[in-house]
Amino acid sequence: MSIPCYPDFVPISFELQSDIQPLLFQLSDGVSEYTFANLYLFRKRYQYHISMNEDCLILSGERDGKRFFMTPWGIPKREVLIGLFETHNYWKGISDSALTSNQAELDQWKITVIEDRDNFDYLYLRTDLAELSGKKYHKKRNLVNAFLNTYAYETRALTEEVIPQAMEVLEQWRKDKGEEGDYNAAKEALELFPALGMQGALYYINGKPGGWCLGEPLVQGSMFAIHFEKGIDEYKGIYQFMNQTFAASLGNEITHINREQDMGDEGLRQAKMTYRPSGFVRKYLGYYTNAPSL
Repeated sequence: MSIPCYPDFVPISFELQSDIQPLLFQLSDGVSEYTFANLYLFRKRYQYHISMNEDCLILSGERDGKRFFMTPWGIPKREVLIGLFETHNYWKGISDSALTSNQAELDQWKITVIEDRDNFDYLYLRTDLAELSGKKYHKKRNLVNAFLNTYAYETRALTEEVIPQAMEVLEQWRKDKGEEGDYNAAKEALELFPALGMQGALYYINGKPGGWCLGEPLVQGSMFAIHFEKGIDEYKGIYQFMNQTFAASLGNEITHINREQDMGDEGLRQAKMTYRPSGFVRKYLGYYTNAPSL
């Protein structure tokens, strides 16, 4: 199967991985949604479909009853862009580089672009998370030290052999939270991560599986996105421990860690800010002034 030419779309499928993955890996902004693994794992939640217009990848999805489109690899010609607005409510995931290089044209075409703060990805220097040095990380460092003084731990690379134990953690995580969250995507990620090009770690606490994280490299291997991080709440400090330990395990070629967005959750926003992000992967929404009502 190959990606059809616009205006035809097909659902995201595993058969398209070899066409999509190399294109997205070359992107320079580091938008966490723009990986094959992310698109595939959330294909059901957002009803992702894909098309191609010349050298421009086009994604179509749906959220809360509204249809949106995304253009990870550049911006299509005006007639294509206006055509997309005729069948979609808004344009999502516009990157900084796309906006900067096309701002004049978008203004001329009467397309309004606004910041999508709830979907900014949080960026951290890998060395900051790995070392937790200085005053600003005093509380985090104390939590990690308390964890290390309380529990015996073992770290293992996430492999197919330990997936059943990682699943145990995921089931307990769902029970602790009392809600589904991203359970379905996380479960499928564990089942398929080798084929999706993802990597991670499983952490044993006092001899039992206690937490795991899973992600993948972006931006030609200079950034690493943490897509999933699941821990059992009874182990106080488990998330701070995993955050620090996994960052320390990554190679020096990884300069930044992308810990994705807060989705407008104020508690999650505060938690992400306490790690002192070095910056954000900014994203924008686009609306067409003359678009028909859908």
